[in-house]
Amino acid sequence: MREVFQQELREVQERLVEIADLVAVSIDNATRAFSTSDVSLAETVIADDDKIDIAAAELDELAINILARQQPVARDLRIVVSALRISASLERMGDMAEHIAQLARYRFPDKVVPKSLRPIFTEMGQLDVQMARKLVELLKTEDVAIAEQIRNEDDRMDDLHLSVFDKVLGETWKGQAVDTVDATLASRYHERFADHAVSIAKKVQYLATGDWVPVDA
Repeated sequence: MREVFQQELREVQERLVEIADLVAVSIDNATRAFSTSDVSLAETVIADDDKIDIAAAELDELAINILARQQPVARDLRIVVSALRISASLERMGDMAEHIAQLARYRFPDKVVPKSLRPIFTEMGQLDVQMARKLVELLKTEDVAIAEQIRNEDDRMDDLHLSVFDKVLGETWKGQAVDTVDATLASRYHERFADHAVSIAKKVQYLATGDWVPVDA
């Protein structure tokens, strides 16, 4: 029975990696659709979000089943409970990628944000893609160094998020009302995507070290 249980725990980890990989592909496609006004790619992201939702739901079902049948304790219990929370964060990251793609679809054939903001959103997109790819490796390896990298990249994302607000609220801003709304929403989606990545990184760091990182650390 113990061998079966350990195999189930390995399956939980493998499924988390698979979902994280789907999320990484989704945010990569979403940011490219956003920057190039590629409506076909945007539609792909929107359609593929169901795959992430289904995979997350199936993982949750597996984890709950393990809790009911195996009644794990100590670190094994933390692994299963953390998997449920990580799954929820990955599902939300998929939603953020979908929202970014939806903005690209709504504004097609126009670009979502004015030219003056595009360098900022290019960097935000690159950061989200980097963080998503690092999450895949983090979930595979539990390497706490990767978790720290993700948290450091989130600091830069926060700076970029604030810079968007500084621009759209500044006296020199010439954008229309719709530009202000789009830029604010897009910035928020990127920032929330990164926040969920950090949340996952902290949970994996806890599993690997036993040390909990405070929410605001």
